[in-house]
Amino acid sequence: MQTSQKKVGFRPKGIIPAVITPLTTEEEFNERAMRKLINHLIDGGVHGLFIVGTTGEFYGLTPEEKREIFLVTMDEAKGRVPVYAGTNGITTRESVMLTELAEECKIDAVSVLTPLFVTPNQDQLIKHYKSVAASTSLPVILYNNPPKTGVNIAPATVAKLAEVPNIVSIKDSSGDLTLTADYIRLTKDRDDFSVLMGRDTLIYGALCYGATGSIASCANVAPRLCVDIYEKYMAGDLEGSLKAQFALAPLRSAFTIGTFPAVIKESLTLIGIEAGPCMAPAGPMTQSEREQLTKVLIDMGLLK
Repeated sequence: MQTSQKKVGFRPKGIIPAVITPLTTEEEFNERAMRKLINHLIDGGVHGLFIVGTTGEFYGLTPEEKREIFLVTMDEAKGRVPVYAGTNGITTRESVMLTELAEECKIDAVSVLTPLFVTPNQDQLIKHYKSVAASTSLPVILYNNPPKTGVNIAPATVAKLAEVPNIVSIKDSSGDLTLTADYIRLTKDRDDFSVLMGRDTLIYGALCYGATGSIASCANVAPRLCVDIYEKYMAGDLEGSLKAQFALAPLRSAFTIGTFPAVIKESLTLIGIEAGPCMAPAGPMTQSEREQLTKVLIDMGLLK
C-alpha cells in the first residue's frame, strides 16, 4: 500500500473523450487504429483522454489487455494531454489491482466506477473508495453511472470522499442535473475537488452550475464540437456554447439506435476512422439502424 497524497495542481477539466477501444475482427486490441484515433482526438483540441471506461468496453478486457492499452496510449499521447484510465472492478480488490497497474504504466489519473452487480450501501462505497485511494498516489476520480450499475453515490458521500487527499473529482453519468448540481454545491468550497459531467447532452448545463468539464463519449466522433461547448463557455460566449450543445444533441440521442457502444464505433467507421466491432453480443447495427445513424451524421455536417 502506498500513502495517498494529493497530486498538487492536478485538476480534471475540459473535454475528455471516453475513448473507444478499437478492435480487430477477432476482437483483439488494434494498436494501429488506437494510435490514429488518439491523434484524431488531440488534433480535435481535446483536453485529455479517458481510456478503458464504459465506452472503452472495460468489462470485456483482461488485465493484460488493459496494460497494453495503457502503455500504447501513454506512448502515443507523449504528454500532450493527461491520460485518465478506468480501473473498474466489482470488488475492491479488483479495483485496487487495476489502479496499481495504471500507476505502473504511469497513467496520469484513474476513474473508478461504483461496483456493479453487487449493490453496496453508502458506508460500503466510502470504504471502497478510500481503500482504492490509499493504494495509489494517483489522483482518483469517482464515477457515478446508476443507469448502468444500479448504484448511486449520494451527494453526502461525495462530500465525505472529497476530503480524501487524492480523490480529486467525480464523473456523473446519472443524467440527473439536480444530482450533479448537489455534488457541486457540497464541494464548491474545495479548490482540490471538481465535478465532471458524464452525460453529453448536459455539458452546458453542468458548466453553468460550476462543473469543470466533461468526459464525453460523443467526443470520439465530434471532438471539435464538444470542445466548442467548453471553450466558448470559458471565453464567455454562452450563446455560442449553447448552440454547440444543441448541435451535439442528435448524436447523443442516437445512442438508442443500437446497442451501446455500437453507435460510437459505427459513427467513427462511417466518417472514415477505423474502430472495428464491439465485443459480442453488442453490435453490429442492422442496415436500417445504420441508415438512421448516417442521416444523423449528415444532418450534423459530420458526414457528406
